[in-house]
Amino acid sequence: MSAQPRTARGTRTKEAIVRAAETVFAELGYNDASIVRITDAAGVGQGTFYLYFASKLEVFNEVVEDLNRRVRHAMTSAAVAADTRAASERAGFRAFFEFTAQHPALYRIIRQAEFVSPGAMRMHYTRIVAGYIHGLTEARGRGEVGDIDPAVAAWSLMGIGEMIGMRWVLWGDDAASPGADDDPYASGTREIPDEVFEQMMRFIEGGLGTRDNSAGTHTEGALS
Repeated sequence: MSAQPRTARGTRTKEAIVRAAETVFAELGYNDASIVRITDAAGVGQGTFYLYFASKLEVFNEVVEDLNRRVRHAMTSAAVAADTRAASERAGFRAFFEFTAQHPALYRIIRQAEFVSPGAMRMHYTRIVAGYIHGLTEARGRGEVGDIDPAVAAWSLMGIGEMIGMRWVLWGDDAASPGADDDPYASGTREIPDEVFEQMMRFIEGGLGTRDNSAGTHTEGALS
């Protein structure tokens, strides 16, 4: 576990190291990253690094936890004002895609974590999916979604968000024209186009069998 700063200046220094590590790990990968590269990017000496972290692996784990905390905060903050599960899904996914467009390191680092630090990867998915399961369970009790298994639905939603985000945000090339639908590198964008988002939400709402209580409508789907 990393050391906790004792001063406001120490907190800023540690945050600078974590942000620099996020960039270095995302750009170079864990194996090619080094503490020297991280400290150079953060503008601090190696001695300062070791005040807070014992190793490269320790700062990697801190980066995963930091990204996890920030993306969950973004999604929760966006969804908290929603008064139905359908609205919550829309707001949460919008926030997720906006976060990943600004922090593509999230995808790259979590994918590395499977091999570098499986415990960190497990923490990341567990925290997100646990919140999903809780929210879907409550929504099912209120009749806002169909008779679904919240765990299966939660993992399905995670998969949809990750693959749509990678196709249109992470792998997209905003300097190129959109290419073939089956080419992962041919989206021609760094953000989710509105028509893609709406198609995705139509699929999700149909699968969940979401009910908008304010409108009194119910979207039937395979899982409802």
